[in-house]
Amino acid sequence: MSLTAVVASYVAVLPAELPDKTIFACLILSSRYRPLYVFIGAATAFAVQVTLAVAVGGALSLLPQRWVYAAAAAAFLVGAVLLWRHRDEEADEDDEVGRDGVRETFWPVAATSFAVVFLAEFGDLTQLTTVSLAARFHDPFGVGVGATLGLWTATAIAVLVGWRLLKFVRVSWLTRGAAIIMVILAGTSAFAAFS
Repeated sequence: MSLTAVVASYVAVLPAELPDKTIFACLILSSRYRPLYVFIGAATAFAVQVTLAVAVGGALSLLPQRWVYAAAAAAFLVGAVLLWRHRDEEADEDDEVGRDGVRETFWPVAATSFAVVFLAEFGDLTQLTTVSLAARFHDPFGVGVGATLGLWTATAIAVLVGWRLLKFVRVSWLTRGAAIIMVILAGTSAFAAFS
């Protein structure tokens, strides 16, 4: 494993992922659900995507983009519906916002985070960057480690920012706003699928 490949991949992937829709989705999910669960689901999806990128390489670009975008749109739409319908059964809106009254189980939150990130990352800039870096350095393991660490860093930043939003914004406002943003992300993915 080449340290140069690891560092180059990390430095290339991290800034490319920070403004991406999947990181924004992680921010939204972590503002509503347990941040650790969101991080684990998203980090697992990113690790699988990087593995696919370095193992399969250019073959991923052969997948029909319309199908990928349509699947991402569906995942965002399902996330929006789940956010909109979710009600905090134990925490009152007038109470101080916190995680104490929120009851989420690990698997539904992690699975939702995994699905949103996994589907939205197919053919994404960072995935294509990872494929290119693996071809350039001829070190799939080093590139995979660097790219994964870059994606996990971006995810951790988004999760921490989303979790901190709860200290300043009411849960009900955040939930409704997050659902609306997920609908917008679904719309942009659907537009990309059918244009």
